[in-house]
Amino acid sequence: MKLIVGLGNPGKEYENTRHNIGFLFIDKFASSLGIKINKEKFNGLYNELLINDEKIILLKPLSYMNLSGEVVIKFKNFYKIHTEDILIISDDLDLETSKIKLKIKGSSGGHNGLKNIEYHLQTSNYKRLKIGISNNKDISTKDYVLGNFTKEEKVKLDEITPIIINILNDYIVMDFEKLMSKYNKK
Repeated sequence: MKLIVGLGNPGKEYENTRHNIGFLFIDKFASSLGIKINKEKFNGLYNELLINDEKIILLKPLSYMNLSGEVVIKFKNFYKIHTEDILIISDDLDLETSKIKLKIKGSSGGHNGLKNIEYHLQTSNYKRLKIGISNNKDISTKDYVLGNFTKEEKVKLDEITPIIINILNDYIVMDFEKLMSKYNKK
């Protein structure tokens, strides 16, 4: 069983913000599979599907970014999911917009959603799909991540959508080390 979590903030006002890139891409992945993430449990929206005889849970925590770990741990415990079978999709200020990085472990890098997940999982050894949103040092970090994507950024994100969908499909069936080798640019 695998849990794929897209991070973001609930509500219309956050829908097209940089911080909601996890919600954006988990929705696009679900759509590519012909499903919606529309069931509610443990303060999260989720759906379950079976791919190659393995249960996959797609999750969007509704607790706001800074409390994402509370929802993740409830799903982990209820479904008895191993930490090594959790993938978190999040934004990354340190990567250029639309650049992708898969990591098997690491620090939160100051990302409050990841900090909260690490706190609740009691480890930083969980898989991540980081999607770059760049960083505008002329704007406060909070205002920047909660700002809407520009038209140019939306075009770049549309261009990587097929790649993200391929990554998530491959994640379900492929060893993570091989996945990183395949998709992380040197």
